[in-house]
Amino acid sequence: MSLRQMEYFVTVVEESSFTRAAERLHVTQPALSHQIKALERVVGGELLERLPRGVLLTPMGRAFLPHAERSVRSAAQAHRAARAAAGAEGGELHIATVHSVAVGLLPEVFAHWRRAHPGVRLVLHEYARTDALEDQVERGTADLALGPVPESWSGPLIPVGEEEIVLVVPFDDPLAGRSSAGLHELADRAWVRCAMEPVIDGRPFLDGVCGAAGFEPRTAVWTEHTSTAIRMAAAGVGISTAPSHTVRGALGEDCAVLSVDPPWLRALAVFSRVPLTGAAAAFTELISTFPGTGIRPLKPFRPGASSPERAYADCGGSPAVVRWGQVRRRATP
Repeated sequence: MSLRQMEYFVTVVEESSFTRAAERLHVTQPALSHQIKALERVVGGELLERLPRGVLLTPMGRAFLPHAERSVRSAAQAHRAARAAAGAEGGELHIATVHSVAVGLLPEVFAHWRRAHPGVRLVLHEYARTDALEDQVERGTADLALGPVPESWSGPLIPVGEEEIVLVVPFDDPLAGRSSAGLHELADRAWVRCAMEPVIDGRPFLDGVCGAAGFEPRTAVWTEHTSTAIRMAAAGVGISTAPSHTVRGALGEDCAVLSVDPPWLRALAVFSRVPLTGAAAAFTELISTFPGTGIRPLKPFRPGASSPERAYADCGGSPAVVRWGQVRRRATP
């Protein structure tokens, strides 16, 4: 069984066609069919059911596919990492992140990277939810992820700072011009909610903190992306929450922002499957030290911490704030 055979198999599955897979792989269709049959002989049974208008996975093929995908992606990841570590022209660094970080933090960071590392191309994989980051790094789609600290992670994890989650209102809102507001002051207000809101103990974060403050948030609109929620709030649909850097990146000065009292903070980290070296290490250092990102620096990661959450706590979290994603620790003004 060879890596090339697994790559051929994965491509046939992705294209649902031997013809299209052969074109994509730049091989003849007979050569492709020969390699797939050779792979099936090795594994001991048919992986694909050949149909007049495509192919389907057999039960054996469904069991084999995720392992083949991981092998192919891991090989590609190893090749990218080696070239990027050497600074080779054509090297790539694949980065997974959530929409709010992509909009708010990465444009200026990527621009600086391109000037400093023109030989290493960045490929951004953007997702709506934080749990997708862990999956994509595990699958080898991305070399590293930048986003909220995962609940559990067995690989390298480097906290890089914490973002403040702020309230977004239009300029004519009674709260505009204030620096902060207590959550209890918002009991009668409508909210613009986002599908990217963290879920803690089975409840969306806002439901948890508002419930601790004695009221249930009244939702006016649900959106898929943070930038959409910000624009809705700026138009007066309702109050929205968003990382402060995302408000700047998505709207500039088109809305008013204020802090919650006490502030809502969320830790951000870089995490990967393998030790961060070469371009991955350089990018992690850049995001940790780049000025003007709007994230607060943390103390260096303590390698002996028992878990990512414990590592974050060891980085200097203040008890006078609410951790976005840690409702149980302190959720009332």
